Amino acid sequence: MEAPASARLGLRENWWQFSLYTAVTLLVGMTIGVERVALPPLAYRAFGITSILTTVSFISAFGAVKSVMNLVSGRLSDRRGRKGILLAGWAFAVPYALLIIFATAWWEVIVANLFLGVNQALTWTMSVTAKIDLVGPTNRGLAVGVDESAGYVGVGLGGFAAGLLVSSYGLRPAPYVLALGVVVLGALVTLGPAKETVHFARSESSARPGSGPADVPPAEQATQPRRSAPPLRRLATYMSWHDRSMLAVCQAGFFNKFADSLVAAFFPLYLSRRGISLAEVGVLVGVYAWVWGLGQVAAGALADRIGRKLPITLGTFLIASGLALFVATAAHGAWFAGAALMGLGMALAYPNLITTVGDTADPTWRGGALGVYRLWRDGGYAVGPLVLGAIAGAAGISAAIWAGVALLGLSGVALLALFHETHPQRRHAEPAWRTHPEWTAS
Repeated sequence: MEAPASARLGLRENWWQFSLYTAVTLLVGMTIGVERVALPPLAYRAFGITSILTTVSFISAFGAVKSVMNLVSGRLSDRRGRKGILLAGWAFAVPYALLIIFATAWWEVIVANLFLGVNQALTWTMSVTAKIDLVGPTNRGLAVGVDESAGYVGVGLGGFAAGLLVSSYGLRPAPYVLALGVVVLGALVTLGPAKETVHFARSESSARPGSGPADVPPAEQATQPRRSAPPLRRLATYMSWHDRSMLAVCQAGFFNKFADSLVAAFFPLYLSRRGISLAEVGVLVGVYAWVWGLGQVAAGALADRIGRKLPITLGTFLIASGLALFVATAAHGAWFAGAALMGLGMALAYPNLITTVGDTADPTWRGGALGVYRLWRDGGYAVGPLVLGAIAGAAGISAAIWAGVALLGLSGVALLALFHETHPQRRHAEPAWRTHPEWTAS
């Protein structure tokens, strides 16, 4: 897939394809949004599950598969392109919905979430990578903000629609019929008008000044053979340890998903035990997702102007504050304020964590770097429900939420200590792989 002459970078130049991939991301978000409202109550009502840890196990299954497939899909997309992997992701959502509709035991629901994890890893990873490919470095924060905004507006829409369907037609099959319809529409958009974007990344890498080894003068770099992408193990080590800013980003993403796990799996149980109807739970989860979703466009654009560190760090502390409101008070108004505060924190942190990886990685191995970050981030989905579920089983859901508050606070402190600005015009040093090329050498 050689870069065609028309592979010009920029949001304005590629607005139509950017819009199509934005629509794809919204549909990806709707798919997961259905589950957030409809699935946790199913454990008790359909299968008689009373253990909190067993109830939230579907999130761990989802996160374990999604984190690994993020890594695989990101790496593979650097070699094979984005569109085919995205289309394969839609195919994995079909057995997810069908398995839940016809499940007669909880283990079948767990298996269904393995398929959902693959679906979300392949579709969402590819849709955001495609947008970064299209716009280039100038509006990278805005591009990721639009992507994540569309996705989490979709989560809110899916959750809201699922709440209405559950209230009117029950926990099965109506919400998952909706999910199947969303999947079919997403596959049609991907198969039809959406185009391959990997050649934009290759074009950006070829045009980037000083993209060669750090010890070669810029004037001579054009004559140097371009290095191939680093081996996966070396790339993972670089992202997870050698580059301390990327270490800070990876841990922030990891604990970010502890908070999101609380909303996805614990809040429906926590709130329903306090007399909140599932329809109201859907609205509350929708507030969280919509503030998160709609705020990310502005947050991404803000980070393009002031840098990444302040929005990410402030957002992490706001998430912790919003969580605290849920257990510090029993007032319904405070719960909605906490949901909005968490959504604002997510809006500031979530897209800009992805953007920092785009700032740091060479475009030729950007997909793999995003895969490593998303391995860590969605690993929080795998570990978080188990840790928090164990705490909830021993001391109650309130204790699990307080544990989430503490972990997010510590994550914010780590960002203050380790993270150095990555914005291309605001950073004080080149990415670590430029000054230590041996860390990413083939």
